[in-house]
Amino acid sequence: MTNSKITVIKGDGIGPEVVDSALSVLNAVSFKADFIEAEAGLAAWKKYGTPLPEKTVQSVLESDSCLFGSVTTPFGIKNYSSPIVALRKKLDLYANLRPIKSFEGVDSVKKINLFIVRENTEGLYSGIEEEFEDRVHAIRVVSRKASERIVLFAFALARKRNLNRVTVVHKANILRKSDGLFRDTALEVHKSFPDIIMDEMIVDAMAMDLIRQPEKYEVIVTTNLFGDILSDEAGQIAGSFALSPSGNIGDKNSVFEPVHGSAPDIAGKDKANPVAAILAAKMLLEHLNENEKALKIENAVEAYLRNGKKLTADLKGTATTKQATEEIISLL
Repeated sequence: MTNSKITVIKGDGIGPEVVDSALSVLNAVSFKADFIEAEAGLAAWKKYGTPLPEKTVQSVLESDSCLFGSVTTPFGIKNYSSPIVALRKKLDLYANLRPIKSFEGVDSVKKINLFIVRENTEGLYSGIEEEFEDRVHAIRVVSRKASERIVLFAFALARKRNLNRVTVVHKANILRKSDGLFRDTALEVHKSFPDIIMDEMIVDAMAMDLIRQPEKYEVIVTTNLFGDILSDEAGQIAGSFALSPSGNIGDKNSVFEPVHGSAPDIAGKDKANPVAAILAAKMLLEHLNENEKALKIENAVEAYLRNGKKLTADLKGTATTKQATEEIISLL
């Protein structure tokens, strides 16, 4: 059997530290793969003049999947743009999948266990902006094709996970044409999934209700910016933003990453929480149908958080990144 080929992009800040933790856990569950390291982010920009070298894109294209750390996207550098956003577009990674779960042993605002599915290639993140003398126009792109495939992804996910409800989030009462198209497309897609309940929420009401009764929701599907905001909110409801992984998934390629930033203030200090990166590696395994190994990692992380030993500072502990990683590996 040929080993999987995995591109590893460690990135900036705490990215290298948490990715190294994830790789150690993958090794501990005997995941056999050829890991190819590639570069992206601010460090790559300083080295190559671009935050996303073409050889990095090519490596991900030729790989079975990619494990991504975190990158710094600074303000004030002209012609600098987010490499992860660019990678999503270049590889048509149209689905952003974020599982949000509260864990025993972690203080959470409310109990939560849901999936947020976010359109990943257009919306207000289309990157189309027009600058005039005294104003800037940002172009929000919503297409029928992108809307259809992201809603199909959400309903297929619900069916695969034996879930009963998909909530479509939009602002069609105000954004009548763009979100109107998204909503109409969702209603049409739902006809192919009569076994699954579809409901809909206006995005601001959704933001409120996530805090009030998150247990009501199973799968939420929405456009790019709304999904970005709601998934960050949901991650904090679960107790810590440092526990949230995500997947960027297309028909041919995939990139898995922690959702936290590069945290340059603690970079190199062995203080970062590695859990989100480790759970991103778990998602990568699931995507490659390595379900037994993925379940081992999930169970070990749950036991680690439940036991409360060697937690990092964000979880009110004193452990280092390495100590936390070693503790998780001991529980595999």
